[in-house]
Amino acid sequence: MILNVVDRVQMGTTGESPTVSHEEHDKVIAEVVKYANKRVPIIAGTGSNSTDEALRLTRAAKDAGADACLVVCPYYNKPTQRGMYEHFKAVASVGLPVVLYNIPGRTGINLTPQTIADLSKVPNIVAIKEATGSLDQASEIAALCDITILSGDDNLTLPLMSIGATGVISVLSNAAPSKVLAITRNVLNGNYEAARKAHTENIFLVKSLFMESNPQPIKKILEFMGKCSATVRAPLTPCSPETVAKLQEQMQLHNLK
Repeated sequence: MILNVVDRVQMGTTGESPTVSHEEHDKVIAEVVKYANKRVPIIAGTGSNSTDEALRLTRAAKDAGADACLVVCPYYNKPTQRGMYEHFKAVASVGLPVVLYNIPGRTGINLTPQTIADLSKVPNIVAIKEATGSLDQASEIAALCDITILSGDDNLTLPLMSIGATGVISVLSNAAPSKVLAITRNVLNGNYEAARKAHTENIFLVKSLFMESNPQPIKKILEFMGKCSATVRAPLTPCSPETVAKLQEQMQLHNLK
């Protein structure tokens, strides 16, 4: 279903990118680009802790017709700030617009505001998905450069937009895009009280999506809605009965069907 959203992100965390094969990864992006048929822009997840592999994934996404790429900081091998700068610079040379993705809780390393500011001067690096959970970090990024900041945490979308972010790459939007737009569009239109109301209404729904590892809860909600199977690949597991009960409670409260 094509929904009234700004763009689509494929093969990120919610798409279980760590457990799909390279062939599957390329196929999903190609099929989504074909299905979208330019009705919405497609951002393809092409990150890796290997620069060569990130380059291959990004070239494949470009060849498939993706509009931009989302590239996570190299995980596990924990390069220096210089190493990350060179990694992202190399990916940007492919020619697709690059959205940096900083999520230290998953990668074990933080891309500093100064490095982000330096990267913002590299051609094709256009935005950052800011998922550190730190308003201080986001504030420093906004102070140092004009890169587009996108929230990487649904419950921090409004706080981040208050200091200059312009949107969110959202988990909740998979099930309830209108609830996300009620925050982002209201902020962008200057309707701050309406955005605050939407933010507080969403808080506990979003928290339920992270009672277990993403995407286990959101896929369970989508299964209840008849959108997809809740099956996840190992080592992820199905949601516990306690989590399922909480999800059902939130679905009822928010009239998600």
